[in-house]
Amino acid sequence: MPQHSAPHLPQPPGPDRRSVAATVVGNFVESFDWLGYGLFAPIFAVKFFPSANPVTALLGVFAVLGIGVLARPLGGVLLGRFADRRGRRRALMLSIALMTGGSVLIGVAPTYQQAGLAAPVVLLLARIAQGVSHGGEWPSAVAYLMELAPRERRCFHGSLFALSTVAGAFTASLLGGALTAALGTGALADWGWRVPFLVGGVFGLVLLLLRNRLSETDVFRREVLTRPSRGSLRVLARSHWRRVLRSVLFVAGVGAVGNTWTAVIPATGQRLAAPGTMFWVVVCVTGVMMLAAVPLGLLADRIGAVRLLVVASCGFAVAGSWTYLTLSGEVFSLLVTYGSGVVYLMCVTTVLPKILSESFPPEVRALGIGLPYALTTAVLGAAGPASATWLAERGASGWFAGGMAVAVLLALPAAAGARGDRPPADHPGIRAAGPGDGAAVVTAAGSTA
Repeated sequence: MPQHSAPHLPQPPGPDRRSVAATVVGNFVESFDWLGYGLFAPIFAVKFFPSANPVTALLGVFAVLGIGVLARPLGGVLLGRFADRRGRRRALMLSIALMTGGSVLIGVAPTYQQAGLAAPVVLLLARIAQGVSHGGEWPSAVAYLMELAPRERRCFHGSLFALSTVAGAFTASLLGGALTAALGTGALADWGWRVPFLVGGVFGLVLLLLRNRLSETDVFRREVLTRPSRGSLRVLARSHWRRVLRSVLFVAGVGAVGNTWTAVIPATGQRLAAPGTMFWVVVCVTGVMMLAAVPLGLLADRIGAVRLLVVASCGFAVAGSWTYLTLSGEVFSLLVTYGSGVVYLMCVTTVLPKILSESFPPEVRALGIGLPYALTTAVLGAAGPASATWLAERGASGWFAGGMAVAVLLALPAAAGARGDRPPADHPGIRAAGPGDGAAVVTAAGSTA
């Protein structure tokens, strides 16, 4: 019997601008807070961990950062499951509430001189809340936006996550530079370091109001809400463990590089260069990369997400390692080092939303993205800042650079395994595509009618 091609199905409309903005701006708030912590860590470290050796105090602050990162898997499981069980919108509201509360708590936290051991405990609790938020925010936002975005424009929409990330870093560093110039190092160390965290709290409150107006995705209402197995960790582990493993390999580079370039490099630049220099280095790099974010997404849609990820991973394994090992207090060295990491993270952040969202069916999509993403970034990122600082003090930074390069290159076998692997069918039998699912009609056998 001759086969007839299916009639052309109109492409579902993309998400409206307000939904996009309310989704990706969460990345802005997280990036603003996370880089702000790294930039201001050398300034407020002695407030919470008094020591005659500034490096020792900095190690204490980075240890708190690491524990906060270790809370990410908890957020990935709890908020990812919550997003699959109760809805993407509700998970987005909860994650930003945790982030906002943590920022405000750091901004008003007492110092060691005022409260003794209670001061680092308060700092730790705030970072744990933010770690849970970080573990669930990005997966929930990715699931939400990728279910709204047309298939051929998913990297473009993913680039908006990259844009919001560098925009948050740009704003945090611009604020840091302005505070340094306006207050001077004395007032900045005394109380000015609190300002970015309080500003982050204001950003979070505004975002809560924006997200309160979001509507749930059609994919969730149509294909997830009626599934009793939605958000099941057992189903994810039993039926999709290969995809979870491959997602871990894809995300390994983000875990290794992300915290290093948002905490270690800024903090090291603060110590090596003149006061305020590192703030303006971050402003310059992120300002340029904001202009490149959307073109990068359009390029990825054209050449393929996996191809761009492989090129970025190979390039950074060489350039990132070299710039990390040759970092100095000179402005050019700071620009090149920080820039190499930001370019890599931009490329990865642009393509991972598409890659990871298409790896899992809707009923476990947020959990499937959240668990490997949060677990990997926790394992590789928690000890990163502290171990990088510790090894640098002993002249053994090459070991850290080598481990970071290995983690980045794990994307290569993951990409090879992903070739020819189709996303799992959302339903047995025939299903019509909806918003974010493309425009084909797919049969149970996986063929396109």
